[in-house]
Amino acid sequence: MRRLLFFIPLILIGFQLKAQYKTSYVVAKDGSGDFESIQKAIEDCKAFPDKRITIMVKNGVYREKVKVHSWNSNITMIGESRDKTIISYDDYFDKIDKGRNSTFFSWTLLVEGDDFILENLTVENTAGEVGQAVALHIEADRVVVKNCDIEGNQDTIYLSGERSRQYFNNCMISGTTDYVFGGATAVFEDCTLFTTRDSYITAASTPQGVEFGFVFIDCQLKAPDSVSQVYLGRPWRDYAKTVFIQCDLGDFILSEGWNNWGSEEKEKTSFYAEFENTGLGSDISGRADWSHQLSKSESKKYSLKSIFSVKKDHSSNSEWYKR
Repeated sequence: MRRLLFFIPLILIGFQLKAQYKTSYVVAKDGSGDFESIQKAIEDCKAFPDKRITIMVKNGVYREKVKVHSWNSNITMIGESRDKTIISYDDYFDKIDKGRNSTFFSWTLLVEGDDFILENLTVENTAGEVGQAVALHIEADRVVVKNCDIEGNQDTIYLSGERSRQYFNNCMISGTTDYVFGGATAVFEDCTLFTTRDSYITAASTPQGVEFGFVFIDCQLKAPDSVSQVYLGRPWRDYAKTVFIQCDLGDFILSEGWNNWGSEEKEKTSFYAEFENTGLGSDISGRADWSHQLSKSESKKYSLKSIFSVKKDHSSNSEWYKR
């Protein structure tokens, strides 16, 4: 019996050691970190970790397609500097050549793991103006992207998931046609949207019955002098929802503001609205008559707490977007 009692603590210690896992990684192209590849660091992370895992990425251009798998939850990826830590690739629709859904394989960074945080780096698709070419593709819930540059042309950011929520803060997003698109609930706060060609900024595909789609709060909409005809958005799917609140709209925004994608039926089912926007593109006198101007009381429902609250949310932090 004494011998058995002696071994029990050893067994417990063994289980504890086995349960431990690495929670901090450094990725550096010069070999000074744990890995030279971001993807290799992700693949070394414990699946479904209880503790947050942080991946620090040192300056450099990481030319690789990076995938954060669904089991890679609770990960934070932080770049050494926003403009010098760059994840880059150049896939696009025709290059992928997987048929009609090739767009969804063209990503540079794909996030499927919940509770992911991306901070202080650049994600780019450098394919150029060759059609659909995604830089950042998110299919996960409670994702935070802050202090990042997301650069591309057509379809720069794809945000997916009927119950997925994503929050962008202090980011710069550039692109051409429909460069923010998808069906997730997403808020962009204090961000810059830089449109590089006459086109459409958003193409929401909000599912029927979902209260919020894309919401832009205190954002700046900019473009080069050569750009003069840009729509705030058009409905990719029937129940698309997009709202701009107290944003600064450049003079390149067309007076009608919104486009129905060639379907008068979508004018009845989609929801496009604005509230107290400023700038030369904010004049509402010529706005599409099927779009909306929110009253002050209506605008109050567009708080982060209201937009991101979901019944039976099992996350440990109900205000996850503040991380």
